[in-house]
Amino acid sequence: MLSKAQNKYIRSLSQQKYREEHGVFVVEGDKIALEWLRSSAKVHMIVALQGWIGQHQSMIARHPEAILIDAEEHHLHAISNLQTPNNVLLVVHKPTAESVPVINDWCLALDNIQDPGNMGTILRIADWFGIKHVLASQGSVDYYNPKVVQSAMGAHLRVALHTADLQQMLSSKKMPVYAAVLNGENIYNLSEPVKGFILIGNESQGIAEELQQLATHKLTIPRIGGAESLNAGVSAGIICALLIKA
Repeated sequence: MLSKAQNKYIRSLSQQKYREEHGVFVVEGDKIALEWLRSSAKVHMIVALQGWIGQHQSMIARHPEAILIDAEEHHLHAISNLQTPNNVLLVVHKPTAESVPVINDWCLALDNIQDPGNMGTILRIADWFGIKHVLASQGSVDYYNPKVVQSAMGAHLRVALHTADLQQMLSSKKMPVYAAVLNGENIYNLSEPVKGFILIGNESQGIAEELQQLATHKLTIPRIGGAESLNAGVSAGIICALLIKA
């Protein structure tokens, strides 16, 4: 049974300050919860319907460190960040923060991304294309926002997530910087791209001018129709598909 104190604690994790205070975040839904339970990540709490617990005993047994709570549907509804609550919710420990390592492969650099859906989509894109590191500016949405976690669909388990001063990071590296801008070089004309940073800007403001000045390649996805712009997640996906070769 979920206690009132546990209910309050889990609901508080929708706010970044409490996620940072407790060093945990929320993972919701059958598929994504099972990904975490298959992993070696440290799980703090498993809150699930009795039927779900019965069906996944072997997965639960992989995490003896976790507090297991047999909950009813109205409990999950009360603590869920989703419009339609799932059968299970996990509270997972955040990985220990590490300094940004030496990066010598493709890396996504995110300048002030604000929308959680965009951030989650970009992390999922990084996961899809085998990008091992993502750098986000301090003004970007929290990687562990519930909507980011939901949209990323397990990418947190495979992509190292860093918060960094992008100007300092990009200026100190010798790798190319590919900036997604509105009036740059047609990306289809770029031949033989070399591994580097793929810089994606804020949804409404784009890439900060000081970061654009560090770009070795300013790239544009050519517009054929009448749409004013592409959102950050879509742009990131197209650019990764065109630059990163298997």
